Amino acid sequence: MRLSTVILPVHRWSAGGREAWQRAEELGFHAAYTYDHLSWRSFRDQAWFGALPTLTAAAAETSRLRLGTLVTSPNFRHPVTLAKELISLDDISEGRVTLGIGAGGNGFDATALGQEPWAPRERADRFAEFVGLLDRLLSQDVVSYAGDHYSAHEVRNIPGCVQRPRLPFAVAATGPRGLRLAAQYGQAWVTTGDPKVSNGGGTSDESRDAVRGQIERLGKACADQGRELADLQKIMLTGFTPDRPLDSVDAFVDFAGRHAELGIDELVVHWPIADSVFEADVAVFERIATEGAAQLAAL
Repeated sequence: MRLSTVILPVHRWSAGGREAWQRAEELGFHAAYTYDHLSWRSFRDQAWFGALPTLTAAAAETSRLRLGTLVTSPNFRHPVTLAKELISLDDISEGRVTLGIGAGGNGFDATALGQEPWAPRERADRFAEFVGLLDRLLSQDVVSYAGDHYSAHEVRNIPGCVQRPRLPFAVAATGPRGLRLAAQYGQAWVTTGDPKVSNGGGTSDESRDAVRGQIERLGKACADQGRELADLQKIMLTGFTPDRPLDSVDAFVDFAGRHAELGIDELVVHWPIADSVFEADVAVFERIATEGAAQLAAL
């Protein structure tokens, strides 16, 4: 099992931003991701910087750490412009980028460009078209496409990604259509657990049962695509279940072990942010990154 972190873009680069990404590499995290939002929930009226410029800056300040979004969505992105930026980021980082990608939700991002929030059916349709076109744009030199929601006319993406045939996709999904996309296009799959369990006051056991069910459905989607479930890395973004894995090293190792048994390959923990929903003891967090990660090697 691998241990990664997600660093929210809430600090000026000269006032804590740079240091966090450098420290993530020093602590030995496998990857460091960031949210790709225009703003997010309780941070809406606070500082919040762009994901791709942040990742580009992080690429210049690190050399081993994998970098990525967790996650990008169609809410305010277009596949053509996003592909160009991702190819550039993959080049600058020398092939260290993973694209976490999801359908998005109905938060601020969904209306920031002046549109009405998409109905669930339209959101799913857009996501499927978005992922399929992005796959082509990142792996082919010239692409033309005319879809229901997105178009591309003789778009050139030369020289393409450093990673071949393209940078990896980590597809966030729990529903049937999303899981099919993960099985078709993904090199990894992402879950945060089941919000119905967490928001409904469910237990840790119920949360793990929900994740187990998600992985079983992912396995069926993979079989339908002629793939093995083991072909996909299974990533869990923590912080959205009834558990409190950052309370102590022992709590984290117990949490990690129980999820490793379910088939989770990579855990992602939030970098501590004071006075927020992601507040945590920095000293404990760093012990988890070192001592806890060392114990993960045996899982």
